[in-house]
Amino acid sequence: MTPAPVIIAVDGRSGAGKTTLAVELAARLREHHKVSLFHLEDIYPGWNGLATGIERYVATVLTPLSQGEAAEWVSWDWEKHYDGALHVTLPAEIVIVEGVGAAANAARPMLDAVVWVESPGDDRRRRALARDGDTYEPYWDTWAAQEDVWLDSDPVMGAADIRVQNLADGNAPDDVLQAMRYLPSLAAILSPELSARRGLQLRSEKISAAPDAEALFQSLYGSSTNAVWLDSSNASAVSGTSQAAGRSRFSILADDGGTFGQSVQHRGGTTHVTAGTATVETSGPFFRWLDSVWGRRAVRAPRGYDCQFALGWLGYLGYELKRETGGNDVQADTPDAALLFAGRAVVLDHREHTVWLLALVAPDADEWLREARAAVGAASAAPASGVEPASGVEPASGSAPEFTCRDSASDYKRKIADAQHEISEGNSYEVCLTTMLEAEAGGIDPWQSYRALRRRNPAPFASYLRFGQLVVASTSPERFLRILSDGGMRAEPIKGTRGRSADPTEDAELRRDLETSLKDRAENIMIVDLLRNDLSHFAIPGSVTVSRLCAIESYATVHQMVSTVDAHLRPGAPRAEALAAAFPAGSMTGAPKISTMDILDQLEAGPRGIYSGAIGYFSLNAATDLAVVIRTLVVNPDGDGRRTLSLGIGGAITADSVADDEYEEIRTKAFGVLSTLGADFPG
Repeated sequence: MTPAPVIIAVDGRSGAGKTTLAVELAARLREHHKVSLFHLEDIYPGWNGLATGIERYVATVLTPLSQGEAAEWVSWDWEKHYDGALHVTLPAEIVIVEGVGAAANAARPMLDAVVWVESPGDDRRRRALARDGDTYEPYWDTWAAQEDVWLDSDPVMGAADIRVQNLADGNAPDDVLQAMRYLPSLAAILSPELSARRGLQLRSEKISAAPDAEALFQSLYGSSTNAVWLDSSNASAVSGTSQAAGRSRFSILADDGGTFGQSVQHRGGTTHVTAGTATVETSGPFFRWLDSVWGRRAVRAPRGYDCQFALGWLGYLGYELKRETGGNDVQADTPDAALLFAGRAVVLDHREHTVWLLALVAPDADEWLREARAAVGAASAAPASGVEPASGVEPASGSAPEFTCRDSASDYKRKIADAQHEISEGNSYEVCLTTMLEAEAGGIDPWQSYRALRRRNPAPFASYLRFGQLVVASTSPERFLRILSDGGMRAEPIKGTRGRSADPTEDAELRRDLETSLKDRAENIMIVDLLRNDLSHFAIPGSVTVSRLCAIESYATVHQMVSTVDAHLRPGAPRAEALAAAFPAGSMTGAPKISTMDILDQLEAGPRGIYSGAIGYFSLNAATDLAVVIRTLVVNPDGDGRRTLSLGIGGAITADSVADDEYEEIRTKAFGVLSTLGADFPG
């Protein structure tokens, strides 16, 4: 008897392409493993024998193989319509069983992974008859009816670990193999394949050009279902080597196309990863999953390339992931996290006026590099769109959206008083109370809205994210957390806001008022202390410093008070856990964080969703740079064919807060986005 093998079932309805997929998977896995392959069609007792065939398969094939023993089974003679010869299937490191019923309920306790293969009914019939000829055609309906009966009583599709839409284009085996790497049950056996992934090679091209970023994104990714643009939209307003210029130096444009392209969404403890036509589902905390795919150096950055992004995951982490970091479990309408894996990307260096094309070595890399090179050339010749403040745009529907607020003015002010009561009771020092503006999206075009937003309110951490119908358009000025490839850490919390004035004298006075405000300084310093503690959990002792305290930065519509907290990660420390220790951003919770999050859940009338989370990247060189999700418009499908707009706003409440002033502050923070849409603050 040999050790028990890893058993993978490839199931699906007739004609879905299970046999071809299983054979191709076995061929790929045999490069590093001994693999046995069993086809259920060899054991079904005739055209009416699905149920009996499943029983035979479980008893005579699967049970002995799962125990590491050889399986002796009787084949079916399809010409004589009777039992045929005796056969033996030997155990191996990996056993693949394929056919209708391979993952039936009685089989599943003995299986390590289930792959369900899907294909449209017309395609399935055509493929099955093309393979088996006239012998199958008279029995197609009979067999299909048995499949219906079986599936009505057996939720095998819902139990699948991986679902693949088989387009019969040759991509399904590679997509499934890529998806298998995310299954904990297969991680050990697939270690050679995982090692091969860690041996990725990065190709790069440097082009001296300053293309129009909007035109370039639209050219390369305008039709992509999933795409991300991390947009330093204020780059033209800053220069030199200042901190502001450093934050605004690079823009990153990418989608999930190509050989390595993948996307992931996480909701309430379940992670769905899509690799091409295959989708894999795993259970467990998101940050544990993130630790399995990010945090180790897998590529070396090109010579002369100063950006920390060297391909990898890009997207957002929603506020409700706080359930994994000490907060309560609150359900949001949007995914708790959405990321795409970019195996190729364009990086704009605004300081050097250069463009970097990055691509992992793959069969389609040359073609993409040619396309990207041409797109850069065309965008460099296009008239610059610029990011000068604009006077607002008329929505595509021809009318501005009408927002409602989760809280009326009186409700919000009452919650301010409730927060101050919690502070007086010693349960918090500072409560970052938020609310939500919502509207019907109507005919709003998210892309055109973002173009207007980045002109009207340029920011160092602006971004445009598209995950299908879910779109995020952000003009965030605030960095949440950066971890460099070498372990350097930085957080730059913002606390304290004043609106801008068109009158230079009045504007200077507003800036001075913020700079000298004891209340705003107290808010900022409390969050700095919180972040010093957050970073210290995984930092080298003594490395946590405050290099900038309560500095004033000015943006198109607001002045902000900003501090900088630096640290250095301990060698070997898990980077995903270091991120989790600081999540969500203290500037969006208050202090102390865990007790204050509990207070916020009681005060706020609903989930925050993407707002208050983080947007950025997780690079293959173990670096990350994440912005706080503020000044951000979210366009979300509601499931009924309509779309909703949402804009989160809030402010820090302390014992000294004045309710009228705090309410006016959230109106100020909403102005940049609302005025761009031609909308008014409700009430």
